[in-house]
Amino acid sequence: MRRRVATLLATAVSGIILAASPATAAPADKAEVLSSWTQTSATSYNTWLSARNNQSAWSAYAFDWSTDYCSSSPDNPLGFPFKMSCARHDFGYRNYKAAGTFSANKSRLDDALYADLKRVCAGYSGVSKTSCDSTAWTYYQAVKAFG
Repeated sequence: MRRRVATLLATAVSGIILAASPATAAPADKAEVLSSWTQTSATSYNTWLSARNNQSAWSAYAFDWSTDYCSSSPDNPLGFPFKMSCARHDFGYRNYKAAGTFSANKSRLDDALYADLKRVCAGYSGVSKTSCDSTAWTYYQAVKAFG
């Protein structure tokens, strides 16, 4: 009887240790982290960019960091650096699709892209800013319709 209890206890303990292995599942806060990195604020963008630059620190989350940047549109139209804004947009699209919650988040992801692009444009003035703003609006309308 003691031997059977000891065997059951040992089996249960080893099962708990195996279940607790960090390689078995993404951290429980993955959805919250994803959400925090895909908001419209500059803080959200900067936090995402910092994580992107240190992806290995986030490897347990199994995020999809792949990107084609601005897809078939220029990454730097008329010299405006939209590439990283498009990369964050791709990050949101790919990871929300993988989570099965894309349709509930698409509008915010598109709005975040537009906010990122407008922050790029804020660094310009005069005709250049007007041109940048117009290009940002065009990119935003395209992702809303076709993204």
